[in-house]
Amino acid sequence: MIKQTIVVRNPEGLHLRPAAVFAKEMGKFNCDITVRYKKNAVNAKSLLSILSACIVCGAEISIECDGSDEQDAIKTAIDLIDSEFRSK
Repeated sequence: MIKQTIVVRNPEGLHLRPAAVFAKEMGKFNCDITVRYKKNAVNAKSLLSILSACIVCGAEISIECDGSDEQDAIKTAIDLIDSEFRSK
């Protein structure tokens, strides 16, 4: 398992559009991907789970990936957050 902490800089945080982009991209990986924010740990492949975490701009979140393609998954997750959720 690998994890990395990052600050969400997107002005909308992880609301509907950016959360949908994030969940769609994370769904392409086989590994388990979890987003941790405050006391919440949510499935990064689930739009509703991400929305339920109420992640706002400036929030420090932790991305945890566990599985065969965890390196690629965490790189993609960090790249998406850094690009303010513009999918490739």
